[in-house]
Amino acid sequence: MPLLFIGIDPDTKTADSPTVWVDQDKRELVLQGWEPAPELHAECAAFEAPGHAVGIPDGEAVVRIPARMIDMIREACDVLQRADDH
Repeated sequence: MPLLFIGIDPDTKTADSPTVWVDQDKRELVLQGWEPAPELHAECAAFEAPGHAVGIPDGEAVVRIPARMIDMIREACDVLQRADDH
């Protein structure tokens, strides 16, 4: 099944386009966002979470999503949750 488009940053003008999708087959949120500034990336990579190695593993990325997209992210979560209820 193709990705289910949920929404795009309402402040998108041209090339900036943080976007939210749902992959219903894999049961995942798919988020497109901005690359973080180097200092934010470094801060995330240095963060220590209990039970996890420090750093950003290969195959993972840090992205920034504007708060104005919260409703879209909630909608995407609701789509996945409704599928769990069936």
